[in-house]
Amino acid sequence: MSTSGAVTIEEERPKHLIRTLLKSLREYKKDTILAPTFVIVESVLEILIPTVMASMIDQGVAGGSMPAIWKFGLILLGCAVVSLFAGFMSGRYAAIASAGFAKNLRHDLFEKVQSFSFTNIDHFSTGSIITRITTDVTNIQYAFQMCIRVAVRAPLMVVVAWLFSFRISPSISMIFLIIIPILGVTLTGLALSVNPVFEKVFHTYDHLNNIVDENLQGIRVVKSYDREEHESRKFGRVSERIYEYFCKAEHVLAFNWPILNTCIYGAMLIISWMGTKQIVGSHNNAAVGLTTGDLTALVTYAMQILMSLNMVSMIIVMVVISRADAERICQVLNEVSTVRDNADPIMDVPDGSITFNDVSFRYDVGSERPVLDDINLTIASGSTIGIVGGTGSAKSSLVQLIPRLYDVSSGSLEVGGRDVREYDLETLRDAVAMVLQKNVLFAGTIADNIRWGNPNATDEDVRRVCKLAQADGFIREFPKGYDTYIEEGGSNVSGGQRQRLCIARALLKKPKILILDDSTSAVDTKTDRLIRGAFKTEIPDTTKIIIAQRVASVQESDEIIVMDGGRILDRGTHDQLLQTCDEYRSIYQSQTKSQGEGSDDDE
Repeated sequence: MSTSGAVTIEEERPKHLIRTLLKSLREYKKDTILAPTFVIVESVLEILIPTVMASMIDQGVAGGSMPAIWKFGLILLGCAVVSLFAGFMSGRYAAIASAGFAKNLRHDLFEKVQSFSFTNIDHFSTGSIITRITTDVTNIQYAFQMCIRVAVRAPLMVVVAWLFSFRISPSISMIFLIIIPILGVTLTGLALSVNPVFEKVFHTYDHLNNIVDENLQGIRVVKSYDREEHESRKFGRVSERIYEYFCKAEHVLAFNWPILNTCIYGAMLIISWMGTKQIVGSHNNAAVGLTTGDLTALVTYAMQILMSLNMVSMIIVMVVISRADAERICQVLNEVSTVRDNADPIMDVPDGSITFNDVSFRYDVGSERPVLDDINLTIASGSTIGIVGGTGSAKSSLVQLIPRLYDVSSGSLEVGGRDVREYDLETLRDAVAMVLQKNVLFAGTIADNIRWGNPNATDEDVRRVCKLAQADGFIREFPKGYDTYIEEGGSNVSGGQRQRLCIARALLKKPKILILDDSTSAVDTKTDRLIRGAFKTEIPDTTKIIIAQRVASVQESDEIIVMDGGRILDRGTHDQLLQTCDEYRSIYQSQTKSQGEGSDDDE
């Protein structure tokens, strides 16, 4: 995957990853500090409890002293209550900090994607971005919660519990110095060995999400061609691959518990054997000094140390998994948009004039052949320009440069007499309205969708632009009229209705430049003519660029541009091009002939 302008994975060292991610903490820094603070209190008290219990056994139970039992019993109760409270507070603050961190991280990722140019978006597939914002962030959230709680608790328990056990019996505590590195290295090695497997899992998740997205977007095509079984098999193959990867990782991680239990029970046996010998020896030699309470404390500390080591191994597994997530998230966060405002941008677009000066454009800087090559074109403000050409002639690529959805590769593009790169990006795009080839409506009412052009528009403004776009008639036929709910993507309206709603949305913006990219292809010729007529009377000062397959949609334009292979083949009025351009004449004649044949058939 290309990451132009981004920090590469090789350059993303752990400290850079952490620094980038922690920028999303913001208002949750206090909770992030309080969580480990309470963890320390909880851990220290848990480590004190075995020592207090040993004193109660030796002085109270073995010594037959009820006052000692009451004394140490109350101390134990106090330690347990305070430890419980500290544990509750550490869990509460850890949950708040991790959930808030994940919320901010998702917001930052989504906001970053919104700032991308089309060039940046082309670097990441839809499925990959969805995986990063959902699965990857969730894994980071869990890892972060473990780091501010368990990662503080486990090492602290190991070190302090060993010091307490050393104070009781230096010889027995040496057992831990042998077991700790063995267990630590083994469990860590297991965790690190599964890292490559989890990296493959996340890449496969991207593929899986792409398949789901593609299937749902094209569900009508899938059903019309009866390809459900084919799509199910395709999904099943990728899902099976994820299953196999997880099984492979779990087969390795399954050794965690057997190794841990072996060390735990082995340590218990050795401690019990050595401790019993020292207790027995203490009856003959008081210098040995190990009591029953001490042995109980040592066994408890052994359990604390070994269980903490297991938690350390779990942390390492989670951190290893989340490392891949962090790298993928930081790829997005560190991606630099190829379209950015300059230091002192122009905040007003004076008019809708457009000038292309020796413009060339490539989607990929490494490609040999440009998509657009040597484009020189001047469009007067308020004029109507038609653009025609065969499939792949780069008509859409040409107009997408105007609002800086992409930037030119060489040359310059001016709007209102100034280079588009000098304008504030929001100002420039507010002056340009586009109805793209793929018309998109969003979940919400018809009125909500139209108000994308102007959130402050009145109901009367909405109705007026819908009348201009020839949409008011069919809207009123719906039971709820303008309050009719549009499903995601506009799936519950026809293609022609969707196009007219998108045109109305663009008109509500009152742009200086209106671009229609084959956006009346699904409406009949009469409606197309009425829409173009409304443009002339209602927005005479707006520059109108109409890309169309039908010559009838552009033949009344002030000038028609004929494109072929990313170049301007010819230009002129409809009558001029019929005389001078073979390509245009061929398109016109083929369409008029087919219309004539259609008329004969109708008769």
